[in-house]
Amino acid sequence: MSDLNHYQRLGVDENASFEEIQDARNRLMEEHDGDRKELEAIEAAYDAVLMDRLRLRQEGKIKVPDRIRFPERLVEPPPEFTPVPPKQTPDWLQRFIDTPSRADVLWPAGIFAALSLLSLTAPPVGLALGVGFSLYFLNRKEHKFGRAFLLTLLGLIVGVTAGLWLSGFVQSFLASAGVLPETFAACVTFVLLWLITSFLR
Repeated sequence: MSDLNHYQRLGVDENASFEEIQDARNRLMEEHDGDRKELEAIEAAYDAVLMDRLRLRQEGKIKVPDRIRFPERLVEPPPEFTPVPPKQTPDWLQRFIDTPSRADVLWPAGIFAALSLLSLTAPPVGLALGVGFSLYFLNRKEHKFGRAFLLTLLGLIVGVTAGLWLSGFVQSFLASAGVLPETFAACVTFVLLWLITSFLR
């Protein structure tokens, strides 16, 4: 049986595409379902046509479509990933915020905690020392004494004002603990000065 007869057996010509050959085979398999001898003949013809096509392709007599030769071209490339840039804080804020090391946080915290204990007996002395340490820690970062002075003064004013205001709400608790409102205001001021010296420049 010649190769041409295999094509005729499937009902396609020699120039038929692979899809046409497959469709013809599937159609014939459905038509002759249950006829084992006929199904074997169809399958043999299909295999023979495929082998003939492979030989012709190797000899360069069949041009293989680009979609078969280069299937990766059909795959749609994934969309380019563009990472979302992190939201940046404004430049003016960047100039004020600091990212301190652990030592730059703990060292002032220890000093201001000791000053809080000192303010239990002498709040003005504790506040004076707290202002001095705040100036030192802030000036040490950027060597800008003017900025260090302004930030310390602001922290002192806000801390004392907020401390005295808050002491009005906890006055009964402070009285039972024997703590003066001035001492409580000094402690609030030390917390604020610690935050300023640790996280601002």
